[in-house]
Amino acid sequence: MGILWTIIIGFLAGVIAKFIMPGPNEPSGFILTTILGIVGAFVATFIGQAVGWYGPNQGAGFIGAIVGAVIVLFIYGFVASRRTTTY
Repeated sequence: MGILWTIIIGFLAGVIAKFIMPGPNEPSGFILTTILGIVGAFVATFIGQAVGWYGPNQGAGFIGAIVGAVIVLFIYGFVASRRTTTY
């Protein structure tokens, strides 16, 4: 049941992050939005544990997942804008 909740929270965090930071280079679709949120939760957990906000077995909460998803979305937009080429 834990993985199901991770996917649901990841999807919601990804949707909210896309509303917070819209742009032309954002990923679209259900799967990419869910992956964005899940990766954001992992990023928030990693940063939170490195800084000392979370313990070794604690994960980021919903707000942390949103912040992590915004960070991932910013990096994705930066990389996607650099990959566009004009002919």
